[in-house]
Amino acid sequence: MDLATLIGFFGGLAMMAVGVFTSGGSIMGIIDIPSIFVTIGGSYFSLWICAPMNQIIGLFGIMGRAFKTYDYGEKTTVQNMVALSEKARREGILALEEGLDDLDDPFLKEGLRLMVDGNDGSAIRSILENEMAQAESRHMSWINVVIQWAGFAPGYGMMGTVIGLIGMLRNLEDKSALGPNMAVALITTLYGSMLANWLFGPLAQKLIMQNGNEMNVKEMVLEGILSIQAGDNPRILGQKLLTYLDPKSRKAIESDILKD
Repeated sequence: MDLATLIGFFGGLAMMAVGVFTSGGSIMGIIDIPSIFVTIGGSYFSLWICAPMNQIIGLFGIMGRAFKTYDYGEKTTVQNMVALSEKARREGILALEEGLDDLDDPFLKEGLRLMVDGNDGSAIRSILENEMAQAESRHMSWINVVIQWAGFAPGYGMMGTVIGLIGMLRNLEDKSALGPNMAVALITTLYGSMLANWLFGPLAQKLIMQNGNEMNVKEMVLEGILSIQAGDNPRILGQKLLTYLDPKSRKAIESDILKD
């Protein structure tokens, strides 16, 4: 599980609860079933208008990815690419075909296959960059649905408030009910703001970060394959790929990668 996401999720919820208690309210005082239907239900069904059904149904699984940690293997990628470069330098590029089917990374496997088959660097770059672009497009298609939900929620919150105010104004003769009715009317605005700023907006940003990490590793693989195909010295390849790592990760493997 992604500890940072969990801390943010429950920490934000706790801070809102503290705000309720310190202002003299209670948790039950901000729970209103009609408001939940309007903000959560209404905004969710708006997604059915603007996105395909498969994305709407699978959206919760995608958002669940924000609560998981993924090892993109940046350091391992550098080490593996240098090892492949050394093997190609000793035995030739065709030697990389051995064990190709055992690789777990489809992107790396595809790139090595293109190289072993004798394609030039421009063709390899074109194919792999298109593969990356299409993968990122698919990711962003899902992420944009989450972003859209974050955008719809405050609007439905305001609609719920207007609905509540209309009901309140129809019963102005009951002065004692004005305060409680106004509070209930404003709860939908609170819900809409919570959904956008506490839940859907942050989840979308975490998914964007995960996409960036994945694309970063794919770019490392692409650069490594092109470097091997061009016949670069493994040390030069290692120096290229180390630039993709953060300083701490780079320091951890730099001595092994750049060994004489």
